[in-house]
Amino acid sequence: MTKAYHFSRVGYAYIPTTRLEESIAWYTKHLEFKLISKFQDRGSMIAVLHHPHKHAIAVLLIETADRQPLAIARNGKPFPFLALQCSDIEATHAYLAAEGVQVEALNSLGDGKAKYFYFLDNEGNMLEGVWSTWDPQDEYKEDFHSRLTTS
Repeated sequence: MTKAYHFSRVGYAYIPTTRLEESIAWYTKHLEFKLISKFQDRGSMIAVLHHPHKHAIAVLLIETADRQPLAIARNGKPFPFLALQCSDIEATHAYLAAEGVQVEALNSLGDGKAKYFYFLDNEGNMLEGVWSTWDPQDEYKEDFHSRLTTS
């Protein structure tokens, strides 16, 4: 018998942007997301972005006139609001740095069993690249790159 949960999974991550088209371009170029849809909602535009991982949550870029980049305060210092797993964190870190993305140093935890770095998107929202020995095996959508982008 399968348990019926009240919530089936984490649904979306909302990320604010004052420049929707520029943010769509940034997330699709640097983080390999794909634009699935754009629509008007409650007075502003929303862009739905999907990642190639089979079980990844959607990222919703929310257009706003209020520029207030996201970061969590942790012991008085900024901390990322969203972490993205990397299969090869050293290569991902080097790629983002070479692309001119503002990245912090690559850090190690637990005798190298986990690694992370912080970086900022085009609007200054703080994100984190992560890798660990206990990450699950990745599964990707087979037709992800062949599907057409809609708007």
